[in-house]
Amino acid sequence: MTGGEPGNSRYSALDQIHTGNVAQLHVAWIYHTGDLPPDGRGEIQATPIVVDGVLYTSTPALAVIALRADSGTLLWRFDPFANRERVAHVNRGVVYWSGGDDTRIFFSAGRRLYALDAGSGRAIPTFGDSGSVDLGAGLSRDIGDAYLVATSPGVIYRDLLIQGMRVGEEEGSAPGDVRAYDVRTGAIRWSFHTIPHPGEFGYDTWPAGAWQSAGGANSWAGMTIDTARGVVYVPTGSATPDFYGGDRIGANLFANSLLALDAQTGKRLWHFQTVHHDLWDRDLPAAPNLVTVTRGASRVDAVAQIAKSGFVFLFDRQSGTPLFEVEERAVPPSDLRGEQAWPTQPFPVKPAPFARQAMAESDVTDLTRFRSLRPGVFFTPPSKEGSIVFPGFDGGGEWGGAAVDPETAVLYVNASDVPWIAAMRERLAPGTAAPRGGRAVYAAVCAACHSGGRGPSLSTVAQRLSVEDARRVIERGRGFMPAFASLPAAEKRGLLAYLGYTIPATDSPSHATPRAARAARYEFVGYERWRDTSGYPAAKPPWGTLSAIDLNTG
Repeated sequence: MTGGEPGNSRYSALDQIHTGNVAQLHVAWIYHTGDLPPDGRGEIQATPIVVDGVLYTSTPALAVIALRADSGTLLWRFDPFANRERVAHVNRGVVYWSGGDDTRIFFSAGRRLYALDAGSGRAIPTFGDSGSVDLGAGLSRDIGDAYLVATSPGVIYRDLLIQGMRVGEEEGSAPGDVRAYDVRTGAIRWSFHTIPHPGEFGYDTWPAGAWQSAGGANSWAGMTIDTARGVVYVPTGSATPDFYGGDRIGANLFANSLLALDAQTGKRLWHFQTVHHDLWDRDLPAAPNLVTVTRGASRVDAVAQIAKSGFVFLFDRQSGTPLFEVEERAVPPSDLRGEQAWPTQPFPVKPAPFARQAMAESDVTDLTRFRSLRPGVFFTPPSKEGSIVFPGFDGGGEWGGAAVDPETAVLYVNASDVPWIAAMRERLAPGTAAPRGGRAVYAAVCAACHSGGRGPSLSTVAQRLSVEDARRVIERGRGFMPAFASLPAAEKRGLLAYLGYTIPATDSPSHATPRAARAARYEFVGYERWRDTSGYPAAKPPWGTLSAIDLNTG
């Protein structure tokens, strides 16, 4: 398991390496994947696993490799794109399963979930369609070509692989159904609808019929299994579109929730929603940690969930009862037409937040910008002038998650402490204005991240990516970049031309993939880390922290 064991403790009792000898460590071996892309920008987010002396991991090109863990010698490599179009996204690891002599590695690339023989690295022909299944099949509704991948590995319970996925952030995104697949055949054994269908619990927290068009509420960050109880704990993300909820009025269960499901059947046992009607992209960013805590004279099996907000929520693992009081506190309303921000949000009384949650003038280095933005009050909704989101869209808590010491019940968590800006603009009705030119589109949706050293420059993108690859990134997103599928086709062509591409006069708008039943009144201006004139975060340091939290006492 990428979390160390099914409870995701990320803890090891091994003691050969310690504070007395860590300075003496030296490199034993290096294996080069050879997957650095031509532009020189690549990353590995995968956590390798080691089983019986073999290290299994995914590479930046979404291949899977098996290495001898003692020497780094390559045993096998599987490339899922040997006979199909190559796609790019991050992958955070693989899953191992064994049943007698049958040993398998499961991983995802693009829309497909693969089963490989752990010994040979070959696809298992009896699993799904010659070794893989389409993650887009068997969802609540047909999603066409909407964006869908699985960045985090699933979890194993007996003969089931329970799998989440990443979907788009915009209108028309895929729904976030959680599925359990038969490890031998690839058949779906159960599905849980995170956007409830008629007659299901939570249906009344959405507009009627929302399940037919709403998206998101997906589990992208990974899950945790209590193997003794047969419970899978599933953290979910926000509903889409992320920053305007005028067409999804309500609390929006089961978005932004920790779900406890019967791992064998998918039945809901309990849930807790950490953000109601999310407008800040406050996905639960990491798999929770199982831990046993001391409460008075009793020992209580618990589950701890970190959040982007800097909160830690601690629950009784069996009942879902919070082990520290959680208060519903009033938060600011929205002034965007059609929006109905939820009037309260849950605040755990303990533990104290592990990241800053508000900004005053004394906290910032960019006073001029600060005074033009909405005040840095926690849970201030996005606005036309721009609202401070602190911690930022990436936390607070991030996808790396927390670790817990089972002997002391101390939780260790790192945090990002950088502010972002959530700004909205009114969307013009189709046909009411001429398409923006490429320069204007770039200024509106690209410049905040790709100018001034804040992100990779796009000045040479036409030399690095084909026009089709660039268009695909615009429409589907990549890494932290969101999808901009709802840009009008003419504006996409203008943007590509501005970036240096030659666009044929016959270029068809058929690539456009907006899938929403209707366009929202407002659209998000773009992801912007708030930096000062020197390029540093506009909040005074520290910009990152490591916290140790006693979960017995809070």
